[in-house]
Amino acid sequence: MKIGIFGGSFNPPHNGHVNSLTTVQKKMGFDLIHIIPNSQNPLKIPMDGPSDQHRLEMARLAFSSYGPAFAVNDTELKRGGKSYTIDTINELLKKYKSNELFLIIGADNFETFAQWKDYKKILELVNIVVTTRPGYQIPENETEWPAYLANMVAESDFGTLELTTGRSVEFITLNDLDISSSELRKKLRLGRPAEKFLPLAVESYIKENNLYKTTNAKISDFKKFANFCAQILFDKKAIAVKGYDLEKVSSTCDIALIASGTSTRHTSSMAENLVRAVKDEFNFYPLGVEGVDEGRWVVVDYGALIVHVFYDFVRQEYRLEDLWKEGVELKLVDQTAKT
Repeated sequence: MKIGIFGGSFNPPHNGHVNSLTTVQKKMGFDLIHIIPNSQNPLKIPMDGPSDQHRLEMARLAFSSYGPAFAVNDTELKRGGKSYTIDTINELLKKYKSNELFLIIGADNFETFAQWKDYKKILELVNIVVTTRPGYQIPENETEWPAYLANMVAESDFGTLELTTGRSVEFITLNDLDISSSELRKKLRLGRPAEKFLPLAVESYIKENNLYKTTNAKISDFKKFANFCAQILFDKKAIAVKGYDLEKVSSTCDIALIASGTSTRHTSSMAENLVRAVKDEFNFYPLGVEGVDEGRWVVVDYGALIVHVFYDFVRQEYRLEDLWKEGVELKLVDQTAKT
């Protein structure tokens, strides 16, 4: 048997997921692919959104018409907490042999695979299938392999790497849809057309259950909320914290905050601290967070309020304030500095 393993948040599952897995199933000849919604990706900041049960049901609906080769597995949701792939693999090894299991990941995850818990053990226990994404080129020789893999390749030939662990890495090129889950969530929240990106059953489920609405109902006064967020940034030594009321300006939000950090590490740290502080005070996570891995420009999306945290050098390059000239600048004051 050949068994595929594919994990993700499925928030929501979209046609890119379906295209990827149906293509891989055909090209690899998988007898079964386990589709595994995670409880919490340990490498990503938690986000507000549908419950675990909603994500599980959407994943089931997305693949319900593709036959018995696709099975949605709730093992990580039942386990709860942070979802580590090594734990899921160990569970599956109780039923399958090592040489039967193939972990399916995108090329972006292949590049950062060394950040995964016990990644070397994973490369001993299962084979890897790497799918391309738009704009990504499959590495063609040893100079293009990720550094963590260089000493583990025993042989390479025609898009397949044989590892010293006895496992293999295979590359599959997709004609993929150029859409990410974060972009799709934004379309859904703003009420923009998203039909071509979603399986019909998933689209219907989202509408029936009123998913992906903004968190506006959780905040009674977004200007006070903006001041709270600004103070969190002030407390972490943010530079040039400014806020703009954009309600009368054509914009994707009503209020925008912008701040700078002294380094990419400082920028990422401020954004992560903001997410924690809002969760502690208001008990919800952002609708989306982008850019925290690089720290050059981090966007924390709270629906009507969007926070932009820049590495200061990059902020000067983009000059977002110039785009908001027609908005009303908020009078933000560092309360700690006053005392």
